[in-house]
Amino acid sequence: MSDIALFNKNVPDYLKEVELDDLTKSLSGNTGLKRISIRGGVFRLMVNGEEIAKNENRAMNIVIVNGAPKVSRQYYAGKYVPGETAPPDCWSNDGETPDASIESPQNKTCEGCPQNIKGSGQGDSRACRFQQKLAVLLADDVHGDVYQLTLAATSIFGRGDTDKMPFQQYAKYVGSQGKNINTLVTEMRLDSDSATPKLTFKPVRFLERDEWESARDKGSSAAAKSAITQTPAQTDSKPKAISAPKAEATEEAIPEPTKRPSKKNAEPAPKKDFVDVLNEWSTDDA
Repeated sequence: MSDIALFNKNVPDYLKEVELDDLTKSLSGNTGLKRISIRGGVFRLMVNGEEIAKNENRAMNIVIVNGAPKVSRQYYAGKYVPGETAPPDCWSNDGETPDASIESPQNKTCEGCPQNIKGSGQGDSRACRFQQKLAVLLADDVHGDVYQLTLAATSIFGRGDTDKMPFQQYAKYVGSQGKNINTLVTEMRLDSDSATPKLTFKPVRFLERDEWESARDKGSSAAAKSAITQTPAQTDSKPKAISAPKAEATEEAIPEPTKRPSKKNAEPAPKKDFVDVLNEWSTDDA
């Protein structure tokens, strides 16, 4: 029996819902939250800022288990650089006031902020961008890990057909049918008519009982709560290395991330906790 088969096929029922504890996370370095990126119009699985797999299909099925109740905001003072890992210069989880951790907020409120004025960004756009943070599961692995999915404004607002809806329209549509969004498999599809990466959504099917029970439980997990509150930069932060304690030792300074393109590294070794659903994902650099 291979290691992959052991972890994918033979987990006892009483262990299937047990999440990684702090001990295992610290020893394995698995402290970062996983997220799904659509950079370059490709679905990419990211862990600690590193791409571990990608799927170039135009559509992907997920289960939405939690979501930030309000649209968030984030602002970068400099020009966006693909692959940047630095945190935003200013952000807000509720879209109303800057996060308390920000040393130099752009304004006391988001509504009156100069970065919230049309034209403050490129062209007629706003320099401070809207985002919607979701916690999702892969539809083929609803008992697996929680992923963060961060939607840009083009994927949140607007109106489309019932089989091609932006997220707010989709959420309202599901609610209007008297159903909960975490009871459904949702298709998210890259809009081929959009010049920039844009997702649309539609319902695919209802979850089976065991799938729904898992989705319900995963939605209240610590990972799901982190997914809807952390910025992508926080999600991608790498865990600190563990070292033996020293007498009167001071914490080693960690350099701040810089806004520069990430270098192409050698292809990372495959993770042994991959589930079967990831076998169809490509890990090619192309």
